[in-house]
Amino acid sequence: MNDPGVLYVVATPIGNLDDISSRAVAILGQVALVAAEDTRHTGQLLAHLGLQARQLALHEHNEAARVDAVLSRLAAGESVALVSDAGTPLISDPGYRLVAAARERGYTVTPVPGACAAIAALSVSGLPTDRFRFEGFLPARAAARRSRLQELQDCPDTLVFYEGVHRVREMLADLAAILGADRQVCVARELTKLHETIYWGRLAAASAALAADPGGNRGEFTIVVAGAPEAGAGAVDADLAAVMRVLMGELPAPQAARLAARITGASRREAYALARHAGQPPET
Repeated sequence: MNDPGVLYVVATPIGNLDDISSRAVAILGQVALVAAEDTRHTGQLLAHLGLQARQLALHEHNEAARVDAVLSRLAAGESVALVSDAGTPLISDPGYRLVAAARERGYTVTPVPGACAAIAALSVSGLPTDRFRFEGFLPARAAARRSRLQELQDCPDTLVFYEGVHRVREMLADLAAILGADRQVCVARELTKLHETIYWGRLAAASAALAADPGGNRGEFTIVVAGAPEAGAGAVDADLAAVMRVLMGELPAPQAARLAARITGASRREAYALARHAGQPPET
């Protein structure tokens, strides 16, 4: 009896095809089957890589019906690569049912990591990354979308959303209306692609910049929004700002932020944020 195959969860580029890893290329070239969200799209990627592979369409509308077929391949000793149209599978993409079923049956499921639009945008957002909440696509209906944003308005974590071009302006307007127009935001369009653009600033300013951009009506968007100020932060902020002004006159920003947090009892995150606003970003 053959040893069971391996299910590989393979990240693919979100735009720039050079972002695929050499390990991902090797896996795609050796598996018996590629389970793809869109076989036409993945076929173009495979052709670009000079690979030929048998494909099986596995998307949100047929995933439940295709799970047994993929598990049968694994049981027969054949390895399978799961890919989405772009980025890391399961992150606002199909694949959860398959991965969960493979795990339940005891098959090996191995990640082949790579591009992810949420992480890419977060890494250049200039917003805190120590705690973030990935929300993906909010409901298309305006009432449901606004209801969800109201639930998130007091969340202190950095928020990450996906949005399509046809609703991005509505989404930004809702964010400003519910979270506040002064919230800091990073709106990333067409990440890693030729027309990559990042709009950064307060929600009102970023929305205006997008509206004024002739290319702003094209592409896919990742939106990173600052979390809500922590409750009772006003008094702490005043003390923290005073201590930071003194310390940053004598010390590098990273050391000043650490000491200020210890002196005032504020979070290190708040101290680092003040250092950034003062124009001295903490070193990493």
